[in-house]
Amino acid sequence: NQQSSLIWSYLRRSALVSETESSVLLNSAHHVRNPALTEYRARVFGNVRLVVHDCPLWDIFDSDWYTSRSLIGGADIIVIKYSVNDKTSFQQLKDSYVPMIKKALNHCSIPVIISAIGARKNEVPCTCPLCTSDRRSCVTTSEGIQLAKELGATYLELHTLNDFYIQKYFGGVLEYFMIQSLNQKSSDKMKKRKKTQKCHRVKPPQLEQPEKMPILRGEASHYDSDLHNLLFCCQCVDVVFYSEDLKKIVEAHKIILCAVSHVFMLLFNVKSPADIHDSAIIRTAQSLFAVSNEAVFPALSSGSSCDPPVRVVVKDSVFCSCLSDILHFIYSGAFQWERLEEDIKKKLKDPEKIEHVLEKVKCILKTPGKIKQLCNTSLRLFFNTPVLADVIFKIQGASVPAHRAVLVARCEVMAAMFNGNYLEANNILVPVYGVSKDTFLSFLEYLYTDSCCPASILQAMSLLICAEMYQVTRLQHICELYIITQLQSMPSRELASTRLSIVSLLRKAKFHNSDCLSTWLLHFIATNYLIFSQKPEFQDLSVDERNFVEMHRWPSDVYLKQLADYRNYIHSQKCYCTVM
Repeated sequence: NQQSSLIWSYLRRSALVSETESSVLLNSAHHVRNPALTEYRARVFGNVRLVVHDCPLWDIFDSDWYTSRSLIGGADIIVIKYSVNDKTSFQQLKDSYVPMIKKALNHCSIPVIISAIGARKNEVPCTCPLCTSDRRSCVTTSEGIQLAKELGATYLELHTLNDFYIQKYFGGVLEYFMIQSLNQKSSDKMKKRKKTQKCHRVKPPQLEQPEKMPILRGEASHYDSDLHNLLFCCQCVDVVFYSEDLKKIVEAHKIILCAVSHVFMLLFNVKSPADIHDSAIIRTAQSLFAVSNEAVFPALSSGSSCDPPVRVVVKDSVFCSCLSDILHFIYSGAFQWERLEEDIKKKLKDPEKIEHVLEKVKCILKTPGKIKQLCNTSLRLFFNTPVLADVIFKIQGASVPAHRAVLVARCEVMAAMFNGNYLEANNILVPVYGVSKDTFLSFLEYLYTDSCCPASILQAMSLLICAEMYQVTRLQHICELYIITQLQSMPSRELASTRLSIVSLLRKAKFHNSDCLSTWLLHFIATNYLIFSQKPEFQDLSVDERNFVEMHRWPSDVYLKQLADYRNYIHSQKCYCTVM
């Protein structure tokens, strides 16, 4: 009551308070909610509104605790002031009201300033433990500091309310906390704005995955079974085995026997004795077999080729009795050795004879370190060579030698062609039309080796057409799978610039009954709609094909419309889409 209050003195003297507004606002102090609270309004830092609730008496906490708690809890800065010469009031503050303030703050990080106002009456307090006269009237510095530690507050001593203590000392600390509070409010406001914008932001349209394309499953190889069946069908036979009494034992094919054994190569003049470096092979051939051209053999009618089959006499009677089982073992791939042993043991009871026959088989099929098996690489030696060839294809002015036995075993169309009432059955030269030489060579290579490796998509399509012509379904599936794999691995940029006509591939696939490939190509065009719709070939699609593509197109019309609307929204908001 004797001097102006601390806050009033600061607002009146601070240079940061706008003079034009302070003169009006500071004089318009009024009471709100409770007459014990005085409210000051001012503007600091140019245009920042400052509201001060001044409580000159602590009794308000007893009279209106709820109002006071709400004010303390909503404050940005709290200033606690007491007189250094009023020990009783300080003790009441410390014992009763500081715990209430702690509870009201509820662990909030609100800065608190404790201001000890006034000059102590006793300059030098007595330090005698028995003397307590001055301690009853004055609050020491250590007591104020201890109180500040309890509240985590900043402690200030203001000996008088002059310009130095008000503006520079108290005002500097208060302005520091005001700046910190403003920064925190600005940060919270920005976070709230971003959160609000995020909640109300228009989300970009969701692009769904394209429809799954039909899965093309390959066909298992039947290479071994094809060659094994050749032994039983007796087609294109070119060698017949006889016993020593000229009794026919079994019919076979030179190409198959020579593919697994150097003994048969030597026997059928594929190799000369000078080419054979292993003398055991020569001794085995001479001791087991003899090729005869005498006319004492009975006439044969099973062969369909122009040349009669070669007659081979088996000199070893024990080996001859098991020859059919041995050829069965060779034609089945020469890898079922245990089964051969069982078959020979059933036929021959003598262990010595069994061992003798098995040793002869090992000598016939012997290769360095192992028994040679009939596999897809064995017949590659005779692919596109005139050795043992019994048919020559004439194609585009070139001659391509081949072997009827392999063709008949691997291709049903050629089996009918070489064994039916057709000119090709008895002719050496067979013309081929409607396919190029390279494509036909790739087709024959598959028949001999059960594998193919097209150089391009167009070559694979040509090979697929050839396979469809001769009804070799597994080769068709291989070509289809190659085309699909190559198109799937093609980047969008290359797909857009390539001269390869996908619609032309679709036409050929449909014409040659490749239903799986044609269906897949339609899905491929629909999935890459934005690329193919810009190409001239897209107009060549039929009405049904166009309807299918439009129905399954990706991305869909609905998505493109949503995308256009979203782009317009982004541009209208004058902001950038981080997603796009």
